[in-house]
Amino acid sequence: MVGTVGLYEPDTYMEARPTYPLEWYSKLAALTPHHNLAWDVGTGNGQAAIGVSEHYKQVIATDVNMAQLERATPHPRVRYLHTPQTMNDNELVSLIGGENSVDLITVATAVHWFDLSHFYSIVSRVLRKPGGVLAVWCYFDMAVSPEFDSLFKKFHDSLLPFWPKEVRDYVHEGYKTLPFPFESVGLGSEGNPLPLEIHKQLSLNGILKLFRSFSPVNVAKSQGLDLLSPEVVKGFENAWDGPLTSVRDVTYKAFMLAGKVRS
Repeated sequence: MVGTVGLYEPDTYMEARPTYPLEWYSKLAALTPHHNLAWDVGTGNGQAAIGVSEHYKQVIATDVNMAQLERATPHPRVRYLHTPQTMNDNELVSLIGGENSVDLITVATAVHWFDLSHFYSIVSRVLRKPGGVLAVWCYFDMAVSPEFDSLFKKFHDSLLPFWPKEVRDYVHEGYKTLPFPFESVGLGSEGNPLPLEIHKQLSLNGILKLFRSFSPVNVAKSQGLDLLSPEVVKGFENAWDGPLTSVRDVTYKAFMLAGKVRS
């Protein structure tokens, strides 16, 4: 599978999802000698695709999730394409641009859902050789203040049994356990992802809305367990120490792996 699986209600996800720093795209673009074609896989709302488009003539942005694609932000250099799981490899390779055609492949907060061996085989076919780069990244934890962070860790730990296996195995481990059989280009390597930070201004109301959209919260609730109980919410409110609508800097902890096909 080359696409994303929904863990969040799409509109809520778009509101609270952090904005990836522009310098990430600049650093990646500096690694590829050509800037003709990029492929953003599991594009979701298109955030990474639009960032990449500032450096490449055309970006193909694909996803298996039509609900996300319908909310994607239009851009003249970004072409959004639905890639259903029924599409075969040759069709996908042709749709993207053909063998040895893609200068940069990006996967933002999605690669852990993929059939990795299958995806990597497609990457090896379409990525330009030499010079093409694959970059995958994700974020998981957030930091606000010592008191808030302590409560968040307890809440986060309570979600763990209800997250899908892919999140427990790869995302919760900061991609340290994610197979990544590519030659490092200096931005993380297999077993040693590059740690990064993303800053976003959020209110506590916005954070709680995001928490309530988490799949594990709703899965647990369907089993009679309220992980975001009034007591838990009250703890977050006390730790916020201010109006629930007041906006603060929230730091998302992120991590990246980037590489090229081994010769």
